Amino acid sequence: MALNVYNQTTQRGFSKYKAYFSQIFRNAKKYVDLRRGTVVSVIFVDDPQIHQINRDYRNVDRTTDVISFALRDNDSEGDYIEEELGDIFINLDAARRQAVEYGHSLKREICFLFTHGLLHLCGYDHMEPEDEKEMIFLQKKILDELVSQDDKEDN
Repeated sequence: MALNVYNQTTQRGFSKYKAYFSQIFRNAKKYVDLRRGTVVSVIFVDDPQIHQINRDYRNVDRTTDVISFALRDNDSEGDYIEEELGDIFINLDAARRQAVEYGHSLKREICFLFTHGLLHLCGYDHMEPEDEKEMIFLQKKILDELVSQDDKEDN
């Protein structure tokens, strides 16, 4: 897997997440079809940046925590041809708020947002109850091998 990580914020200290994301990718390969040469880009942004992206590309005029843009949308889960899956935009401001709200570490929240975004890039969604149940199950299986639910360490 090739993983590109870009920080478009003034916040620092997030380069360490590349190693966490690589581990999540390895864990995810146990449950979803990810090929060896897969390329994913992660872009760290803040509230104003993701608000603009959400408004301009999704016609949703508000901030959010994570947005994924698949290189090519496909109706079959995990079935893609190209090596480049797409981009995952992670909102660091939202990640900080949610880590506090959910009572776990920033590391766990950012890793969760990456996992959630990666599953979207693989074709998974949570619009229907059954699809949401499957996505939640996969997120838990993939993420809990790296960080536990009660991870309080603040990274």
